[in-house]
Amino acid sequence: MMRGSWFLKRRPEQRFRLLAASAVKSARINLLLCCCIALVLIVLATTISTFVVFSDLPPSLPRSHALGKGYSIVMNTWKRYDLLKQSIAHYSSCPRLESVHIVWSEPDPPSDDLLKFLHHAIQSKSIDRQQVKLKIDINKEDSLNNRFKVIKDLETDAVFSIDDDVIFPCSSVEFAFDVWQSAPDTMVGFVPRAHWLDSSESGGIKFRYAGWWSVWWTGTYSMVLSKAAFFHKKYFSVYTNEMPASIREYVTHNRNCEDIAMSFLVANATDAPPIWVQGKIFEIGSTGISSLGGHSVRRTECVNRFTAVYGRMPLVSTSVKAVDSRNIWFW
Repeated sequence: MMRGSWFLKRRPEQRFRLLAASAVKSARINLLLCCCIALVLIVLATTISTFVVFSDLPPSLPRSHALGKGYSIVMNTWKRYDLLKQSIAHYSSCPRLESVHIVWSEPDPPSDDLLKFLHHAIQSKSIDRQQVKLKIDINKEDSLNNRFKVIKDLETDAVFSIDDDVIFPCSSVEFAFDVWQSAPDTMVGFVPRAHWLDSSESGGIKFRYAGWWSVWWTGTYSMVLSKAAFFHKKYFSVYTNEMPASIREYVTHNRNCEDIAMSFLVANATDAPPIWVQGKIFEIGSTGISSLGGHSVRRTECVNRFTAVYGRMPLVSTSVKAVDSRNIWFW
């Protein structure tokens, strides 16, 4: 009887404990759900706030005028008219773009049909703001140095050097422009490259050109290529009139390395590294110099030749990358 009585008394206790444990578990689940809901609300509030702060200004007050002088695009092209049309039509809608200068080095001038299309593309994107200016700078000599020749009627200090076969969203270009404004003497670009000390060479100091996979693996770079980079227009004059003529001659003869030459020039003038900006790149072309065999070998030769001309290695390595935190949730 005593054992049965004790058993009957224990059953209510066990039930109470089970109910208590169930209540605690339910409370924990509810607390977790509340935390998740609160986190979602915070993220949404931050996103909405960011959108309100950085939304476009009304048509009556264009961004290019409200935020000061914008930038000019200097686009290098060569017999890829469909790509040129696509690029010009895209970049014409970027808010703070002031002018477009096309570097034309072909033996024949641009056709009337091409000119008509380009002007129409720019006019159609300039309805709510001052029209972007378009100029084609025709060169008699076919040389990669032409992309860095002095442009007399260039009205902006900021130059966005771009090839006709790469496209970046305007939001990325505008962010890179903001980054450049914080360091206007350096190069700010989307395509990083590196150089490394070549330990395999015997006798003397030699360097090796390193492509994208080296940058991706190490996170370190020392150049941003001029196929997509901002720099100050003053470097056009330095490149054409002050940089050692032997470098320009080498670029013309070998049809390569003008971008490395510009990286050397800016680094030599500033003793500072460039700035790599994160951006999604759309390569709309399928061929180019970099697709040819032996590309890295030729670029390595350029690095060592230019180092010899300057008498030192001016490139400065860094691991800094500029990221627009408005476009990511966690950082």
